[in-house]
Amino acid sequence: MSELAPVSFVVPGEAVGKGRPRVTTIGGHARMFTPAKTASYENLIAIAAQTAMAGRDLITGPVMVELKIFVSVAASWSRKKTLEALHGLVMPTKKPDADNVLKAICDGINGIVFKDDVQVVNVSLSKRFGETPGVLVRVIPLEGKSS
Repeated sequence: MSELAPVSFVVPGEAVGKGRPRVTTIGGHARMFTPAKTASYENLIAIAAQTAMAGRDLITGPVMVELKIFVSVAASWSRKKTLEALHGLVMPTKKPDADNVLKAICDGINGIVFKDDVQVVNVSLSKRFGETPGVLVRVIPLEGKSS
């Protein structure tokens, strides 16, 4: 597969935003660690990305990252409001923050799809309600394309 072909995959389940690093003290020394929920989600992202890459070489040039985040509708909502949400008439202004999901995705695919997330020069991002929660990820190499 060409290095310039897009890489697409789905991260299943509810999206998780990148959590802030936590600090604790062990033996009088401060230690920083990634919250377990974030680390677990980044592992799920990495597995999905590795499957999509299927032995392909890392992308080395600039990339565009497209994310379509689908979050579930609250179980307590009426049938009418649920249908409106699924048709895009009600927008999901609830956690997770779209930018924190982007950060988790980029960190999760670092060294798997591309060498480093500094290669991300364009982003397309949306968050909507969906029947099946998950994140559709597409990484598009931009090398050789005019901007």
